[in-house]
Amino acid sequence: MFSNRYIYIYATILVVFSALILTLAAVGLKPYQDKNIRVEKMQQLLGAVGLESDAKNAEELFDKYFREQHAINAKGEIVGTLIDGKQTMGSVNPFAIDTKKQMALVKINDPSAVLPVFIYEKDGKKTYVVPVIGNGLWGGIWGNIAFADDLNTIVGVNFDHKGETPGLGAEIATPFFEDQFKGKTIFDGDDFKSVEVKKAADKTSPHQVDAISGGTITSNGVSDMLNNSLKFYIPYFNSLKN
Repeated sequence: MFSNRYIYIYATILVVFSALILTLAAVGLKPYQDKNIRVEKMQQLLGAVGLESDAKNAEELFDKYFREQHAINAKGEIVGTLIDGKQTMGSVNPFAIDTKKQMALVKINDPSAVLPVFIYEKDGKKTYVVPVIGNGLWGGIWGNIAFADDLNTIVGVNFDHKGETPGLGAEIATPFFEDQFKGKTIFDGDDFKSVEVKKAADKTSPHQVDAISGGTITSNGVSDMLNNSLKFYIPYFNSLKN
């Protein structure tokens, strides 16, 4: 029989060896994980403007159409710019911004908050895409909103969620729900109105879309997400209009 000392030494070596293998595996896989996250983000932004993509062509399409990106502060000032993947102004990389972290700063009116704007350009026409983040029934919800060059009219959206109920709140990530936002506007004259997700919405209203049947809390979460997130961009939008 093995002595207690032998068993202790053997167990210690086994634990240390296992930890080393797991650490090396995590370090080795991180570049692949980072790339997957980057590509998924590109796919979501492309989806907001109606371009389908996959893991193979997302980077090519993104680099072709999203040549201009900006980081902006709460005053609407540009504090960082990427053109064709190169930092041409400021030190903040718009694509690398941790949107979730920055949106938390926005909620507490922290003046240091910065958020990205991604500009899609095709045939000389620009579309402005901004991220939105909020909370549903069971966890986080998020998305991207694409605006026409009037910086008012929504031309496309995509939403996703962490764990909303299939067939109910999870419907926010379906074309049936997302397509309702096309053509809606966030301003009434000069006043910011956002878009409300509402039961029995007035389909003629430029500021309302139908809520999800049985998904009231998630629907309300989308309304709050749009209002709270888009408010940050109003000074920037107004600066472009002026």
